[in-house]
Amino acid sequence: MSESLECSVLLRATPQQVYRAWLDGAAHSAFTGSLAEIDAHSGGLFTAWDGYISGKNVLLEPYARILQTWRTSEFPQLAPDSFLEVLLEDVGGSTLVTLHHTQIPDGQSGQYLEGWQEYYFKPMQEYFDSLRDDL
Repeated sequence: MSESLECSVLLRATPQQVYRAWLDGAAHSAFTGSLAEIDAHSGGLFTAWDGYISGKNVLLEPYARILQTWRTSEFPQLAPDSFLEVLLEDVGGSTLVTLHHTQIPDGQSGQYLEGWQEYYFKPMQEYFDSLRDDL
């Protein structure tokens, strides 16, 4: 068995800015505060949070959708990778980011839902707000 989750955030940034930052190692590192290395091509591998998260870019639809395999070092060794779908929707100059995270090992979806909020959405809001403040 596996679990799924869905969560969203509205960011004061364009879909292009969010897409590029998600797939750029330096920008991803900047908004999370931890090392990320990303090969921003379909089939490219990535790590985030100093290697705690790893996976592969399965499908990239520029400025609209990112589909990745995704796992953390807390996945059971024999558990298959989960899938993370990142949807980007332009909402009047901001971006609605919706995450569909599926095939999460049983009992772990709650911690990842909290993690997406605390370690991605909050820092991304601060990161993109600071970019706007610099304009």
